[in-house]
Amino acid sequence: MDLLGRRSDEDDGDADPRVALFVDGPNVLRGEFDVDLDDVREAAAAAGRPATTRLYVDEHATPELIQAAEARGFEVVVTSGDVDVKLAVDLTRFAVEGRADVIAVASRDTDFKPAIEAANACGLRTLAIAPGEHGRSDALRNAAGGSVTLDGDADA
Repeated sequence: MDLLGRRSDEDDGDADPRVALFVDGPNVLRGEFDVDLDDVREAAAAAGRPATTRLYVDEHATPELIQAAEARGFEVVVTSGDVDVKLAVDLTRFAVEGRADVIAVASRDTDFKPAIEAANACGLRTLAIAPGEHGRSDALRNAAGGSVTLDGDADA
């Protein structure tokens, strides 16, 4: 490992990559998409073992949603401000600090493109997870090294 805790090529090559999953709750958990958090987690897990699994929501999230997410193994981050800012900062921090090998973001929001590009610049694999064909951001999909659309479309 280097000084920032990132793995070098000489580290255990047989280990599964560490995947950091960041879910943009307000943009993914919408009635029109009918997204199951288990499906989101499975899409990220296909890239490796979880390093973190976070769901970002605003202060209007229901206690039932928070409880259901926690029961599915998500760390729920409740923000009083803009969910996008907190998620983007956390995602970028994970990338810069080398706390994951793969950064996965579940969103339909193009605003996360710079954060994905920062992870790419740090040499990490990136994955964009879209809640459905009509909820996909082409800019986010194109910035990421791989993408999954929860209605079944995937490309790496």
